[in-house]
Amino acid sequence: MVKDLSSTPACELDKFIRDHLLPDSSFHAEARADVDFIGAFLKERCFQGATHPVRVSRVVMGGSYGEHTALKGKSEAKLVVFLNNLTSFEEQLKRRGEFIEEIWRHLCQLQQEKQLREKFEVQSSEQPNSRSLSFKLSSPKCQKEVEFDVQPAYDVLYELRNNKYAEPYLYNKIYAQLIHECTTLKKEGEFSICFTDFHQKFLEDRAPKLKNLIRLVKHWYQLCKEKLGKPLPPQYALELLTVYAWESGSRDCEFNTAQGFRTVLELVTKYKWLRIYWTVYYDFRNTKVSEYLHKKLQKDRPVILDPADPTRNVAGTNLLGWGLLAKEASSWLQSSCFRNCDTCLVGPWGVPMKVEIPQDCVLL
Repeated sequence: MVKDLSSTPACELDKFIRDHLLPDSSFHAEARADVDFIGAFLKERCFQGATHPVRVSRVVMGGSYGEHTALKGKSEAKLVVFLNNLTSFEEQLKRRGEFIEEIWRHLCQLQQEKQLREKFEVQSSEQPNSRSLSFKLSSPKCQKEVEFDVQPAYDVLYELRNNKYAEPYLYNKIYAQLIHECTTLKKEGEFSICFTDFHQKFLEDRAPKLKNLIRLVKHWYQLCKEKLGKPLPPQYALELLTVYAWESGSRDCEFNTAQGFRTVLELVTKYKWLRIYWTVYYDFRNTKVSEYLHKKLQKDRPVILDPADPTRNVAGTNLLGWGLLAKEASSWLQSSCFRNCDTCLVGPWGVPMKVEIPQDCVLL
C-alpha cells in the first residue's frame, strides 16, 4: 500500500519516491529487451515485397519508458514505428490506416510465434481502426504489465540523425516545413510523435534526481485525477513545468525535493501567467520559424510549447481543468510534505512565470 504523500514529511520525500514510485527494474529490463525484439521483427517483416518504397527505418520506445520517468505500476508507453521514404507529414496522416493495418498484421503473427520473454497480447484480435493500435507486455510471475500505444511516424530526421556535423539551420528547415504543413492542414501538434528522438534527448541526460522529481509530480497529478474525476491539463505539461522549475530555480544535481515539488505546484497555481518555451531544437534564426513563434507565444496563456514541436502548446486549452488543478495545488501547499522536521514550511525556488521573447535576432 502506498503511503499517503500529503502526510509524508519533506525530509522523507526521497525515501517515498524510492519506496513507492520507482518501477520494478527487472521487469523494466525484460520489457525493454522484448521491445528491441519487436522492433527488429517489424523492421524485417513490414512492407517486405511492397511495390511502394516505404519501409520501417527503426522502432523506438517513447513515453515515460523511453524518457526514464516511468512510475511503478502506472506508466504510459508508446512504440513509435518510424517510416522512411515518406515525402511529407501529410502523407503520414493520409496513409495512417494503411500503416496501422500492416503493423497490426505482423504483431498478430508475432503473438502466434511466442518468441518473447514476457506475455505478449495484441489488444484487438480484429482489424484495428486507423487511430488506435496497442499491445500489452505482462509478467504473470511478478504481476507487472505495461500497455504500449503503437504509432507510425514519418521519419523526418532520417537524413540528419547520424550526421553529427548537421548545422542547426537544417533542423530549422525541417521545422519550417512542419509549421507550413500544420498551419495549412490545421493540424498543429498532430505530428509531435515524429520528434520522439528530441523528446528523449531533452530528458535523457538530466540529473537522476530531476527525473525522480518528475515521478513525484506525476504521482501527485494521478492523485488529483482520481479525486477530481474531471478532464485536467495534460500530464506532460506538468512534466515540462518540472523541468522548467529546475532549470530556472536550481540546476543542481542534488537539490531539496520538497523545494522543487513546491515550486512546481506554485507554478500550477499561477497558470494564467505561464509562457514557457525552449530553443534547444528550434529557434528564432529561421524567418518562418521566428514569425510563427512570435505569434504562438503571444496567444492566450497558459503557453507551454513542446520543446520538440513548436506547433504544440502542451498546456492545451482546458482553462477549467487548469483552474481545478490550481485550486488543488493551492490546498496542498500547507501539507506535511512541504514542512521540515521543525514544522517550518519549505520555500520555493525563485522562478519567473514567463520566458521573454527575443525582439532582435539574426534571421537565416
